Amino acid sequence: MGWKPMAVRAAAWTLLGMFYAGMAAGAALAADGPAAVPAADSFPVATDARVGGDDAQTRFVMDFDRRIDLHVFTLADPYRVVVDIPQVRFALPPNAGQSGHGLVKAFRYGLVMAGGSRIVLDVSKPVRVDKAFTVDAADGAPARLVLDLAATDREDFLRKIAQDEKLVRAESRPARAPSPNIADSRPLVVLDPGHGGIDTGTKAPSGEAEKDIVLDFAERLRDRIEKSGKYRVLMTRTDDTFVPLADRVRIARNAGAALFVSIHADSLPRKEGDAQGATVYTLSETATDPAAARLAEEENRADVIAGVDLKTEPDDVAGILIDLAQRETKSFSVQFAHKLVGQMKEATRLHKQPIKSAGFRVLRAPDVPSVLVELGYVSNKQDLRSLLSNSWRDRTADAMAQAIDSYFATHVAGTRSSGAN
Repeated sequence: MGWKPMAVRAAAWTLLGMFYAGMAAGAALAADGPAAVPAADSFPVATDARVGGDDAQTRFVMDFDRRIDLHVFTLADPYRVVVDIPQVRFALPPNAGQSGHGLVKAFRYGLVMAGGSRIVLDVSKPVRVDKAFTVDAADGAPARLVLDLAATDREDFLRKIAQDEKLVRAESRPARAPSPNIADSRPLVVLDPGHGGIDTGTKAPSGEAEKDIVLDFAERLRDRIEKSGKYRVLMTRTDDTFVPLADRVRIARNAGAALFVSIHADSLPRKEGDAQGATVYTLSETATDPAAARLAEEENRADVIAGVDLKTEPDDVAGILIDLAQRETKSFSVQFAHKLVGQMKEATRLHKQPIKSAGFRVLRAPDVPSVLVELGYVSNKQDLRSLLSNSWRDRTADAMAQAIDSYFATHVAGTRSSGAN
Protein backbone atom coordinates (compact mmCIF):
# COMPACT_ATOMS: atom_id res chain seq x y z
CA MET A 1 0.00 0.00 0.00
CA GLY A 2 1.66 3.25 -1.14
CA TRP A 3 1.66 6.48 0.80
CA LYS A 4 -0.26 9.26 -0.98
CA PRO A 5 1.70 12.43 -0.12
CA MET A 6 -0.62 14.74 -2.06
CA ALA A 7 -3.61 13.70 0.04
CA VAL A 8 -1.68 14.18 3.27
CA ARG A 9 -0.40 17.54 2.13
CA ALA A 10 -3.90 18.66 1.18
CA ALA A 11 -5.15 17.71 4.66
CA ALA A 12 -2.22 19.49 6.19
CA TRP A 13 -2.92 22.70 4.26
CA THR A 14 -6.58 22.56 5.26
CA LEU A 15 -5.77 22.29 8.96
CA LEU A 16 -2.99 24.83 8.67
CA GLY A 17 -5.40 27.27 7.10
CA MET A 18 -7.89 26.77 9.94
CA PHE A 19 -5.15 27.06 12.54
CA TYR A 20 -3.63 30.27 11.22
CA ALA A 21 -6.91 31.91 10.17
CA GLY A 22 -7.46 33.06 13.73
CA MET A 23 -3.96 34.42 14.20
CA ALA A 24 -3.25 38.14 13.92
CA ALA A 25 -1.64 39.33 10.73
CA GLY A 26 1.08 40.84 12.94
CA ALA A 27 3.34 43.64 11.92
CA ALA A 28 2.24 46.04 9.21
CA LEU A 29 3.90 45.03 5.97
CA ALA A 30 6.47 47.11 4.21
CA ALA A 31 4.24 47.12 1.15
CA ASP A 32 1.57 48.96 3.16
CA GLY A 33 3.99 51.74 4.09
CA PRO A 34 2.73 54.89 5.84
CA ALA A 35 1.45 57.74 3.73
CA ALA A 36 3.79 60.19 5.42
CA VAL A 37 6.78 59.79 7.69
CA PRO A 38 7.37 62.54 10.28
CA ALA A 39 10.71 64.27 10.07
CA ALA A 40 13.26 63.00 12.59
CA ASP A 41 13.66 66.47 14.10
CA SER A 42 9.95 66.54 14.99
CA PHE A 43 10.34 63.78 17.60
CA PRO A 44 11.17 64.43 21.26
CA VAL A 45 14.84 63.88 22.08
CA ALA A 46 16.18 61.83 25.00
CA THR A 47 19.46 63.40 26.11
CA ASP A 48 20.60 61.59 29.27
CA ALA A 49 19.72 58.76 31.67
CA ARG A 50 20.87 57.75 35.14
CA VAL A 51 20.13 55.22 37.86
CA GLY A 52 20.55 55.66 41.61
CA GLY A 53 19.64 53.87 44.81
CA ASP A 54 20.24 50.47 46.38
CA ASP A 55 18.88 46.92 46.43
CA ALA A 56 15.75 48.06 48.27
CA GLN A 57 14.79 51.20 46.34
CA THR A 58 16.06 52.48 43.00
CA ARG A 59 15.21 55.52 40.88
CA PHE A 60 15.58 55.64 37.08
CA VAL A 61 15.57 59.03 35.36
CA MET A 62 15.72 59.91 31.66
CA ASP A 63 15.95 63.51 30.41
CA PHE A 64 14.02 64.81 27.38
CA ASP A 65 13.75 68.08 25.54
CA ARG A 66 9.98 68.07 26.13
CA ARG A 67 7.44 66.22 28.23
CA ILE A 68 6.11 62.89 26.93
CA ASP A 69 3.48 60.30 27.88
CA LEU A 70 4.39 56.85 29.19
CA HIS A 71 2.95 53.44 29.99
CA VAL A 72 4.75 51.04 32.31
CA PHE A 73 4.36 47.30 32.86
CA THR A 74 6.44 44.44 34.19
CA LEU A 75 7.42 41.02 32.85
CA ALA A 76 8.87 37.96 34.54
CA ASP A 77 11.47 35.33 33.68
CA PRO A 78 13.66 37.31 33.35
CA TYR A 79 12.43 40.17 35.49
CA ARG A 80 11.95 43.35 33.46
CA VAL A 81 10.30 46.74 33.70
CA VAL A 82 9.07 47.96 30.31
CA VAL A 83 8.32 51.62 29.54
CA ASP A 84 6.44 52.40 26.33
CA ILE A 85 6.67 56.00 25.13
CA PRO A 86 5.94 57.86 21.89
CA GLN A 87 8.61 57.69 19.22
CA VAL A 88 11.65 59.65 20.33
CA ARG A 89 15.19 60.23 19.10
CA PHE A 90 17.70 58.79 21.55
CA ALA A 91 20.81 60.97 21.83
CA LEU A 92 22.21 59.42 25.00
CA PRO A 93 25.91 59.24 25.87
CA PRO A 94 27.89 56.28 24.49
CA ASN A 95 27.49 53.05 26.48
CA ALA A 96 24.38 54.37 28.24
CA GLY A 97 22.51 51.49 29.84
CA GLN A 98 25.27 48.91 29.66
CA SER A 99 25.55 48.93 33.45
CA GLY A 100 23.08 49.84 36.17
CA HIS A 101 22.80 50.44 39.89
CA GLY A 102 20.74 49.10 42.75
CA LEU A 103 17.83 47.02 41.45
CA VAL A 104 18.58 47.86 37.81
CA LYS A 105 21.26 45.66 36.22
CA ALA A 106 21.18 47.40 32.83
CA PHE A 107 18.74 49.08 30.48
CA ARG A 108 18.24 49.41 26.72
CA TYR A 109 16.12 51.56 24.47
CA GLY A 110 15.06 52.01 20.88
CA LEU A 111 12.28 52.16 18.32
CA VAL A 112 9.83 49.29 18.72
CA MET A 113 7.28 50.24 16.07
CA ALA A 114 6.48 53.21 13.87
CA GLY A 115 5.38 55.94 16.29
CA GLY A 116 6.52 54.14 19.43
CA SER A 117 9.74 53.71 21.37
CA ARG A 118 10.52 51.49 24.33
CA ILE A 119 12.84 51.40 27.34
CA VAL A 120 13.48 48.01 28.95
CA LEU A 121 15.08 47.81 32.41
CA ASP A 122 16.62 44.48 33.40
CA VAL A 123 16.13 44.16 37.14
CA SER A 124 17.94 41.85 39.53
CA LYS A 125 14.86 40.69 41.45
CA PRO A 126 11.07 41.18 41.56
CA VAL A 127 10.21 44.88 41.84
CA ARG A 128 7.18 47.06 42.41
CA VAL A 129 6.77 50.26 40.41
CA ASP A 130 6.01 52.73 43.19
CA LYS A 131 5.93 55.78 40.94
CA ALA A 132 6.04 56.38 37.19
CA PHE A 133 5.64 59.94 35.97
CA THR A 134 6.99 62.67 33.71
CA VAL A 135 7.57 66.35 34.51
CA ASP A 136 7.88 69.46 32.37
CA ALA A 137 11.11 71.33 31.96
CA ALA A 138 11.48 73.98 34.67
CA ASP A 139 14.11 76.28 36.17
CA GLY A 140 16.73 75.26 33.64
CA ALA A 141 16.17 71.53 34.21
CA PRO A 142 15.03 69.34 31.29
CA ALA A 143 11.76 67.47 31.10
CA ARG A 144 12.12 64.12 32.84
CA LEU A 145 10.74 60.59 32.97
CA VAL A 146 11.01 59.14 36.47
CA LEU A 147 10.53 55.58 37.72
CA ASP A 148 10.74 54.65 41.40
CA LEU A 149 11.23 50.92 41.94
CA ALA A 150 11.01 49.00 45.21
CA ALA A 151 12.01 45.42 45.92
CA THR A 152 9.15 42.96 46.42
CA ASP A 153 8.64 39.20 46.33
CA ARG A 154 7.82 37.01 43.34
CA GLU A 155 4.25 36.34 44.43
CA ASP A 156 3.37 40.04 44.56
CA PHE A 157 5.24 40.65 41.32
CA LEU A 158 3.26 37.98 39.44
CA ARG A 159 -0.01 39.09 41.03
CA LYS A 160 0.52 42.61 39.71
CA ILE A 161 1.11 41.26 36.21
CA ALA A 162 -2.09 39.20 36.39
CA GLN A 163 -4.10 42.23 37.58
CA ASP A 164 -2.82 44.56 34.89
CA GLU A 165 -5.39 44.49 32.08
CA LYS A 166 -3.43 46.96 30.00
CA LEU A 167 -0.34 44.94 29.21
CA VAL A 168 1.25 46.35 26.12
CA ARG A 169 2.81 43.94 23.65
CA ALA A 170 5.39 44.96 21.06
CA GLU A 171 3.12 43.53 18.34
CA SER A 172 0.06 45.58 19.34
CA ARG A 173 0.09 47.69 16.18
CA PRO A 174 -3.12 47.29 14.11
CA ALA A 175 -3.31 43.82 12.59
CA ARG A 176 -3.49 44.01 8.81
CA ALA A 177 -3.41 41.07 6.48
CA PRO A 178 -1.54 41.64 3.24
CA SER A 179 -3.52 42.35 0.12
CA PRO A 180 -1.95 39.98 -2.38
CA ASN A 181 -2.05 40.84 -6.05
CA ILE A 182 -3.98 37.83 -7.30
CA ALA A 183 -3.16 38.69 -10.90
CA ASP A 184 0.57 38.59 -10.16
CA SER A 185 1.57 34.94 -10.07
CA ARG A 186 5.30 35.58 -9.72
CA PRO A 187 6.89 33.85 -6.69
CA LEU A 188 7.13 36.05 -3.59
CA VAL A 189 10.48 36.21 -1.78
CA VAL A 190 10.41 37.58 1.78
CA LEU A 191 13.67 39.08 3.01
CA ASP A 192 14.02 39.36 6.78
CA PRO A 193 16.75 41.77 7.99
CA GLY A 194 17.39 40.57 11.55
CA HIS A 195 16.87 42.63 14.69
CA GLY A 196 15.93 46.33 14.49
CA GLY A 197 14.81 49.11 16.78
CA ILE A 198 15.47 48.36 20.43
CA ASP A 199 17.11 45.07 19.43
CA THR A 200 20.47 46.07 17.94
CA GLY A 201 21.73 42.53 17.49
CA THR A 202 25.43 41.95 17.94
CA LYS A 203 27.93 44.82 17.78
CA ALA A 204 31.39 45.03 16.30
CA PRO A 205 34.25 46.12 18.58
CA SER A 206 34.30 49.37 16.56
CA GLY A 207 30.61 49.97 17.30
CA GLU A 208 28.80 48.97 14.09
CA ALA A 209 25.43 47.34 14.86
CA GLU A 210 24.24 44.15 13.20
CA LYS A 211 20.77 45.61 12.61
CA ASP A 212 22.21 48.33 10.36
CA ILE A 213 24.57 46.06 8.44
CA VAL A 214 21.89 43.51 7.57
CA LEU A 215 19.26 46.11 6.63
CA ASP A 216 21.62 47.68 4.10
CA PHE A 217 22.47 44.26 2.70
CA ALA A 218 18.81 43.20 2.46
CA GLU A 219 17.97 46.36 0.53
CA ARG A 220 20.73 45.62 -1.98
CA LEU A 221 19.54 42.02 -2.33
CA ARG A 222 15.94 43.18 -2.80
CA ASP A 223 16.97 45.51 -5.61
CA ARG A 224 18.81 42.72 -7.43
CA ILE A 225 15.94 40.23 -7.11
CA GLU A 226 13.39 42.77 -8.33
CA LYS A 227 15.60 43.82 -11.22
CA SER A 228 15.12 40.44 -12.91
CA GLY A 229 11.37 41.02 -13.05
CA LYS A 230 10.74 37.35 -12.23
CA TYR A 231 9.86 37.74 -8.55
CA ARG A 232 8.03 39.90 -6.08
CA VAL A 233 9.95 40.90 -2.93
CA LEU A 234 8.67 41.85 0.52
CA MET A 235 10.83 42.89 3.48
CA THR A 236 9.81 42.30 7.10
CA ARG A 237 11.24 45.73 7.92
CA THR A 238 12.51 48.60 5.81
CA ASP A 239 13.68 50.85 8.61
CA ASP A 240 15.05 50.71 12.15
CA THR A 241 11.93 49.11 13.63
CA PHE A 242 11.64 46.11 15.95
CA VAL A 243 9.53 43.23 14.58
CA PRO A 244 8.77 40.29 16.93
CA LEU A 245 9.93 36.89 15.71
CA ALA A 246 6.42 35.47 15.39
CA ASP A 247 5.37 38.45 13.27
CA ARG A 248 8.24 37.84 10.86
CA VAL A 249 6.92 34.32 10.25
CA ARG A 250 3.33 35.58 9.94
CA ILE A 251 4.33 38.22 7.42
CA ALA A 252 5.75 35.48 5.20
CA ARG A 253 2.79 33.11 5.60
CA ASN A 254 0.06 35.71 5.27
CA ALA A 255 1.64 37.10 2.12
CA GLY A 256 1.90 33.64 0.55
CA ALA A 257 5.70 33.61 0.42
CA ALA A 258 7.45 31.04 -1.74
CA LEU A 259 10.80 31.61 0.02
CA PHE A 260 11.93 33.25 3.27
CA VAL A 261 15.51 34.47 3.78
CA SER A 262 16.52 35.83 7.20
CA ILE A 263 19.76 37.85 7.14
CA HIS A 264 22.11 38.21 10.12
CA ALA A 265 25.73 38.65 11.18
CA ASP A 266 27.35 36.71 14.02
CA SER A 267 29.88 37.48 16.73
CA LEU A 268 32.01 35.38 19.06
CA PRO A 269 33.47 36.35 22.43
CA ARG A 270 37.26 36.50 22.24
CA LYS A 271 37.58 33.52 24.60
CA GLU A 272 35.70 31.32 22.09
CA GLY A 273 38.15 31.90 19.25
CA ASP A 274 38.04 33.79 15.97
CA ALA A 275 35.59 32.13 13.59
CA GLN A 276 35.22 33.50 10.08
CA GLY A 277 33.01 33.25 7.02
CA ALA A 278 29.36 33.02 6.02
CA THR A 279 27.03 30.23 7.19
CA VAL A 280 23.58 29.15 5.97
CA TYR A 281 21.21 27.65 8.57
CA THR A 282 18.08 25.55 8.18
CA LEU A 283 15.59 24.55 10.87
CA SER A 284 16.23 21.55 13.11
CA GLU A 285 15.43 20.85 16.73
CA THR A 286 18.80 19.11 16.97
CA ALA A 287 21.57 21.64 16.44
CA THR A 288 24.46 20.70 14.18
CA ASP A 289 26.98 21.63 16.87
CA PRO A 290 27.26 23.66 20.10
CA ALA A 291 28.01 26.84 18.16
CA ALA A 292 24.77 26.48 16.17
CA ALA A 293 22.81 25.84 19.37
CA ARG A 294 24.37 28.90 20.99
CA LEU A 295 23.50 31.11 18.03
CA ALA A 296 19.90 29.88 17.85
CA GLU A 297 19.43 30.51 21.56
CA GLU A 298 20.77 34.05 21.22
CA GLU A 299 18.63 34.85 18.18
CA ASN A 300 15.52 33.39 19.82
CA ARG A 301 15.94 35.83 22.73
CA ALA A 302 15.17 38.83 20.51
CA ASP A 303 11.61 39.11 21.83
CA VAL A 304 12.83 38.99 25.43
CA ILE A 305 15.33 41.74 24.68
CA ALA A 306 12.51 43.93 23.42
CA GLY A 307 10.26 43.17 26.38
CA VAL A 308 7.67 41.03 24.59
CA ASP A 309 5.40 38.90 26.78
CA LEU A 310 6.22 35.46 25.36
CA LYS A 311 3.54 33.69 27.39
CA THR A 312 0.86 34.97 25.03
CA GLU A 313 2.22 33.09 22.02
CA PRO A 314 -0.36 30.54 20.78
CA ASP A 315 0.26 26.85 21.22
CA ASP A 316 1.00 24.82 18.11
CA VAL A 317 -2.22 22.81 18.20
CA ALA A 318 -1.87 21.58 14.63
CA GLY A 319 0.98 19.29 15.70
CA ILE A 320 1.07 16.16 13.58
CA LEU A 321 -0.17 17.56 10.27
CA ILE A 322 2.06 20.62 10.58
CA ASP A 323 4.95 18.22 11.03
CA LEU A 324 3.99 16.37 7.85
CA ALA A 325 3.82 19.62 5.92
CA GLN A 326 7.11 20.75 7.41
CA ARG A 327 8.96 17.67 6.14
CA GLU A 328 8.52 18.74 2.54
CA THR A 329 9.26 22.35 3.40
CA LYS A 330 12.46 21.34 5.17
CA SER A 331 13.58 19.41 2.10
CA PHE A 332 13.13 22.50 -0.08
CA SER A 333 14.94 24.62 2.53
CA VAL A 334 17.95 22.30 2.45
CA GLN A 335 17.97 22.35 -1.35
CA PHE A 336 18.03 26.15 -1.32
CA ALA A 337 20.75 26.21 1.35
CA HIS A 338 23.02 24.13 -0.91
CA LYS A 339 22.35 26.43 -3.86
CA LEU A 340 23.17 29.46 -1.71
CA VAL A 341 26.47 28.00 -0.58
CA GLY A 342 27.32 27.01 -4.14
CA GLN A 343 26.89 30.58 -5.37
CA MET A 344 28.24 32.40 -2.31
CA LYS A 345 31.55 30.54 -2.33
CA GLU A 346 32.38 32.39 -5.56
CA ALA A 347 31.81 35.77 -3.89
CA THR A 348 32.87 35.51 -0.24
CA ARG A 349 34.66 33.40 2.31
CA LEU A 350 32.50 30.66 3.83
CA HIS A 351 32.67 29.14 7.29
CA LYS A 352 34.54 25.83 7.46
CA GLN A 353 31.12 24.18 7.97
CA PRO A 354 28.93 26.41 5.75
CA ILE A 355 25.61 24.60 6.15
CA LYS A 356 24.24 24.04 9.65
CA SER A 357 20.90 23.62 11.37
CA ALA A 358 19.39 24.65 14.69
CA GLY A 359 16.06 25.58 16.28
CA PHE A 360 15.60 29.16 15.06
CA ARG A 361 12.07 30.40 15.78
CA VAL A 362 12.12 32.62 12.70
CA LEU A 363 12.41 29.55 10.43
CA ARG A 364 9.31 27.77 11.75
CA ALA A 365 6.79 28.54 8.99
CA PRO A 366 5.59 25.02 8.16
CA ASP A 367 4.79 25.81 4.52
CA VAL A 368 7.47 28.34 3.51
CA PRO A 369 11.00 27.11 2.67
CA SER A 370 13.23 29.19 4.95
CA VAL A 371 16.91 29.76 5.66
CA LEU A 372 18.89 32.02 7.94
CA VAL A 373 22.10 33.45 6.48
CA GLU A 374 24.89 34.63 8.76
CA LEU A 375 26.89 36.86 6.42
CA GLY A 376 30.00 36.72 8.59
CA TYR A 377 31.41 37.52 12.02
CA VAL A 378 31.62 41.15 13.12
CA SER A 379 34.10 39.94 15.74
CA ASN A 380 36.55 38.98 12.97
CA LYS A 381 38.52 41.89 11.49
CA GLN A 382 38.57 40.52 7.95
CA ASP A 383 34.86 39.62 7.97
CA LEU A 384 33.96 43.03 9.39
CA ARG A 385 35.99 44.74 6.69
CA SER A 386 33.97 42.80 4.11
CA LEU A 387 30.63 43.44 5.80
CA LEU A 388 31.29 47.19 5.68
CA SER A 389 32.53 47.15 2.07
CA ASN A 390 30.11 48.30 -0.63
CA SER A 391 31.83 46.16 -3.26
CA TRP A 392 31.61 43.04 -1.04
CA ARG A 393 27.94 43.69 -0.28
CA ASP A 394 27.14 44.13 -3.96
CA ARG A 395 29.11 41.04 -4.99
CA THR A 396 27.56 38.84 -2.28
CA ALA A 397 24.03 40.16 -2.96
CA ASP A 398 24.53 39.28 -6.64
CA ALA A 399 25.55 35.74 -5.68
CA MET A 400 22.51 35.28 -3.41
CA ALA A 401 20.18 36.63 -6.11
CA GLN A 402 21.63 34.09 -8.56
CA ALA A 403 21.06 31.30 -6.02
CA ILE A 404 17.42 32.37 -5.63
CA ASP A 405 16.98 32.34 -9.39
CA SER A 406 18.58 28.89 -9.65
CA TYR A 407 16.39 27.56 -6.80
CA PHE A 408 13.15 28.63 -8.43
CA ALA A 409 14.23 27.34 -11.85
CA THR A 410 14.89 23.90 -10.34
CA HIS A 411 11.94 23.99 -7.94
CA VAL A 412 9.38 24.90 -10.56
CA ALA A 413 10.76 22.37 -13.01
CA GLY A 414 10.76 19.68 -10.30
CA THR A 415 7.22 20.50 -9.28
CA ARG A 416 5.94 20.24 -12.84
CA SER A 417 7.76 16.96 -13.31
CA SER A 418 6.33 15.39 -10.16
CA GLY A 419 2.85 16.57 -11.07
CA ALA A 420 3.04 14.86 -14.44
CA ASN A 421 3.87 11.44 -13.01
